[in-house]
Amino acid sequence: MNAKKKSFRGWLLIIPAASIVVALVVLTIVRMEGKPPELTLEMTSPALGRHPTLAIRVADAQSGLRKVWVGLVKDGQETVLLEKIFPAAGLLSGGRVREENITVDFEPEAEGIKDGKAMLRLVVRDYSWRQWGKGNVNYQEQEVIIDTRPPAIDVLSRNHYFSQGGAGLVIYKLSEACATSGVMVGEHLYPGTGGFFKDQAIHMALAAVDHRQGPGTDIHVIAVDFAGNQGRSGLPHLINARRFKQDKINISDSFLDWKMPEFVHQVGVAAGSSHLEIFLEVNGALRRENYETLTHVTARSDPKMYWEGAFLRLAGAANRAGFADARDYLYDGKVIDHQTHLGVDLASVAQSPVPAANHGKVVMADALGIYGRTVVIDHGMGLFSMYAHLSHIGVRVGQMVKMGDTVGKTGRTGLAGGDHLHFSILVHDSFVNPVEWWDEQWVRNNITSKIKALGQP
Repeated sequence: MNAKKKSFRGWLLIIPAASIVVALVVLTIVRMEGKPPELTLEMTSPALGRHPTLAIRVADAQSGLRKVWVGLVKDGQETVLLEKIFPAAGLLSGGRVREENITVDFEPEAEGIKDGKAMLRLVVRDYSWRQWGKGNVNYQEQEVIIDTRPPAIDVLSRNHYFSQGGAGLVIYKLSEACATSGVMVGEHLYPGTGGFFKDQAIHMALAAVDHRQGPGTDIHVIAVDFAGNQGRSGLPHLINARRFKQDKINISDSFLDWKMPEFVHQVGVAAGSSHLEIFLEVNGALRRENYETLTHVTARSDPKMYWEGAFLRLAGAANRAGFADARDYLYDGKVIDHQTHLGVDLASVAQSPVPAANHGKVVMADALGIYGRTVVIDHGMGLFSMYAHLSHIGVRVGQMVKMGDTVGKTGRTGLAGGDHLHFSILVHDSFVNPVEWWDEQWVRNNITSKIKALGQP
């Protein structure tokens, strides 16, 4: 009996001891894990400018983060950009922080770092017991270029004459390849495009002066290189002020009863809203929504110059409304709304064939709210023409068209009160006066002569 008791007592001691040993073995295995921490460096370009920001993500799900170190080596000299120690959760638990996003801001000039090639070094360690308690390590190197000089801009074109609501061409040369360049008109950037000249450093930009921008509007050329440095060049220019027509549009009940039912599901109006209430929503909110659609359609333009010379006007058509006409909408003799007409209305025989105004690629052929059936053609380098209120569309998206090809027929779809063509010209997302582009002399003096002056046909 005593032997059995002694044996039982022995097992009582062995079992806890074995459990402790097993627990220590498991803990050791866990704490001795050998997976390096994660380290991700996000860079849009290997070029670092005057005020670069490095975005770094570090993570270690098992042992937790111990330390992050970032340095830059240039001409044999090492500059420490960041050294961060993360807190421990205890000997057995590893680190408290398992994941962190870090930004490193520095100024090369302030650190005495000169322009040129350099090596970025990044080290992250975890709280693993590996390497005698130093932890697993992830070490990375990234070659970079320190570039703190802004690009130089040389404006090559001359005689930059704009009309309020009009367009113009600027040709300039860059000292280096850039991520972005173009002409700033006020706060609006009109991007430039290269590849038209043998010298790839030469760029062209079509720019527009909004109908609300007059003399005194700042216009200059900017360029931002891949390191984020921005160069700027003034642009001698002249903006001719224009006064646009004031117009009054009477809205009748018969027009509302005819047109509004087709719009009721295109606007957010309450059930039972009157046709007048629907009209106000269509003329305001839907008009803005349609413009947003056009900004997406014109956001990309082929870096080619498809068009040649002056643009075609609908033959035998009379002007029914002009560009930038300021319209007051009246109902029962009272002004109910104000809008600006951003195109020219041309009326001819009902359902007249509508010609493509110049060579280009169809980028839209669909119904568009107040404009009805609409075609938009990309003529290259940010220049677009728009044909609205069509009764029929005769082209498809992606189709190449020649000047004079039929794109559809005039009509009265959308918010049109009668059969006509609403014709617009856009420079990127800005409406400009189509009359300029119908004028052969204007196109020659303001566009093509500038290109020919630099040796291109």
